[in-house]
Amino acid sequence: MNGFEKTIAKYNGDGLHSLGIETIQVNIGLKCNLECVHCHVVSSPRRKEMMDWETMEHVIAAAEKTNAKLVDITGGAPEMHPEFRRFVKTVRAKGFPVMVRTNLTILLQPGFESFPAFFQEQSVQLCASLPCYLEENVDTQRGTGVFEESIKALKHLNGYGYGVLPHLPLNLVYNPIGPTLPADQSELEEDYREELYSKYGIEFTQLLTIANMPIGRFRSDLKREDRLETYNQLLEDSFNSATLDGLMCRHQINIGWDGSMYDCDFNLALKLPVEKGLPQHIKDFDPDLFARRRIVTGNYCFGCTAGSGSSCTGALV
Repeated sequence: MNGFEKTIAKYNGDGLHSLGIETIQVNIGLKCNLECVHCHVVSSPRRKEMMDWETMEHVIAAAEKTNAKLVDITGGAPEMHPEFRRFVKTVRAKGFPVMVRTNLTILLQPGFESFPAFFQEQSVQLCASLPCYLEENVDTQRGTGVFEESIKALKHLNGYGYGVLPHLPLNLVYNPIGPTLPADQSELEEDYREELYSKYGIEFTQLLTIANMPIGRFRSDLKREDRLETYNQLLEDSFNSATLDGLMCRHQINIGWDGSMYDCDFNLALKLPVEKGLPQHIKDFDPDLFARRRIVTGNYCFGCTAGSGSSCTGALV
C-alpha cells in the first residue's frame, strides 16, 4: 500500500473502490494550440496522438452499456481532432449529455470560429479554463496574450447564450498559479463574477476550483525550484476524509486517445491503467467488472483530497 492508501485505510479499512460509472471521460487527443505550464498531460501544438474513429465507436458503446449521465470530452484541445464534430453529433444523437473542456483560445483560431454555433446547436455543456481573472496571472501560466483571447472568446460564447441561458452552461476552471491550495470556491466565484462582469460584461454559470497535481510539467517546475517535497507535504497535511465519497475516480471511467482505460485523467498522464486483471482497452469494456473495481492510486492522489477537495467538477466539500 502506498502512503495515500494507508491514510484512507484508517477511514474505510481498505483501498479506494468505484461506486459506479456515471461519467465517461474521454481524452481524444493531445494536440493543443497552447502549451500551459500546469498541463498534466503535456499537451502542445507538436503532439500528434489522436483517437481513431473505431475507438470512438467503442467509447459510445461504453456509454450505452453504462447508461452514462455524461460524456466528458477533453484533450489537448479536443476541438482540434478532425473527427470531433462527428463524435459529438453521434453521442448527442444517442441521447447522452456532452461536456467539452475547452481552452477558449482555440475558438478564435482560423477554421475554428464556427464552434460556438456548433456547441449551441448540439446543446453541449462547456467547461473553460480561466485560471484567474487577472491578465498577468493567466498569461504567466498559459502564455502571453492568452487572457485577452480568453476574454474575447467568453464574450463570443455569451453572445450564443452560454453562461446566460440555463440550458447552455459555461463553467470556468480556476487553478492556483503556484504550489498552494485553491481558495474557497464560493468566495472565489463571487470575485470572478464581480471582476469579469464589471470589467468585461462577461457572465458564466459556475466556477470550479481544481488543485494543481504534482505531476507533468507542474511537477518538473516544482522539482527545479526545490519545492516538490514541500508541496507534497502540504497536500498530505491537508487531507480531508470528507472528500472520499465524491472523488471523481469513484464515479467515472477515463479513456485515453489509444483506447486504454484509466481511473482518471491524472492516471492517464502517468500511464497507470486500471487495475491488473481487468480489460485494459475500451473495446473489451465490461460495465459489471468496472462498476466496483479497485482504484489505482498514488501519493499524488492527496491532491484530490486536500482541503475542500479537487475534481473535474471542482471542490468536493
